[in-house]
Amino acid sequence: MEKAPFYDEIAEGPASGRAYWVKASDGVRIRVGLWSPEGARGTVLLFPGRTEYIEKYGRAAVDLAARGYATLTIDWRGQGLADRLSGDRSLGHIGQFTDYQKDVAAALEVAEAEGLPKPYYLIAHSMGGAIGLRALLEGAPVEAAMFTAPMWGIRLAAATRPAAWAVAWGSVRLGLGHVFAPGTTGATYVLTCPFGENKLTTDREMWDYMFHQARLHPEMSLGGPSLHWLHESLREMQALARRPAPDVPCVTFLGTDEEIVDPARIVSRMGQWPGGRLEMVESGRHEVMMETPEVRARVFDTAAELFVPRARSVSADSA
Repeated sequence: MEKAPFYDEIAEGPASGRAYWVKASDGVRIRVGLWSPEGARGTVLLFPGRTEYIEKYGRAAVDLAARGYATLTIDWRGQGLADRLSGDRSLGHIGQFTDYQKDVAAALEVAEAEGLPKPYYLIAHSMGGAIGLRALLEGAPVEAAMFTAPMWGIRLAAATRPAAWAVAWGSVRLGLGHVFAPGTTGATYVLTCPFGENKLTTDREMWDYMFHQARLHPEMSLGGPSLHWLHESLREMQALARRPAPDVPCVTFLGTDEEIVDPARIVSRMGQWPGGRLEMVESGRHEVMMETPEVRARVFDTAAELFVPRARSVSADSA
């Protein structure tokens, strides 16, 4: 484990921010970032979505620090400053979707090595929600979990679902797995989409925060996914849908104006999650942690309410 670049000036996180290079079990190098304010009573494992990177969650780390938590987050393989898995750095690619679990294991090793305070909790967004759900199912040491717009399904019209499966499956067999998925390019979304047309947030300040990061450090950005990534993600979401919910307390946030992931899959999953709760955000878009100040406060207050009693319970038990 060695120090990695960390851009605090664009992260705007707590003063304790730092990042490390670490190799997963298959030799892929990822970047793990953390903020560990003094006196933290637990650590949030924050699993980002596709295209994202550590610095994007600096402000989230501030919100969590204010509520008493350290934060650890990740540049997943194939994005951010982690090893890219294609000759085209703008292409989002993966070998197998379950390879992300190797990144989870490597990140947990960093948490242990750095002595981040326990218990651990999970906040997982979008693609990170699929990774996080599998991690919980495989026994990740997490006391409670919060998801935001988890990628338990991709928003596709019913008529196009068979075509998406066919194109993704066929591309792999025809050796076209490294081609961009239909409708996507190597362009960075926040740099090319006008604010008024974006599907991520209604908050102009948070949009500008993301735009500023992407403009100053384009090397961390990512374009569309490969056909192989699409194939792997569809297979993973199908596999996860067949599994019962893990025995972990859970809250999931979903905006009423969600256009990227499939709301029906989220509603279905949360309706079958014992002790789970679905919170709808009126007029919210895909990134509720990047929404208006009122929405962000609600999201992080809810996380704190979910996490705090368990932190106290674990502390009492250990005493």
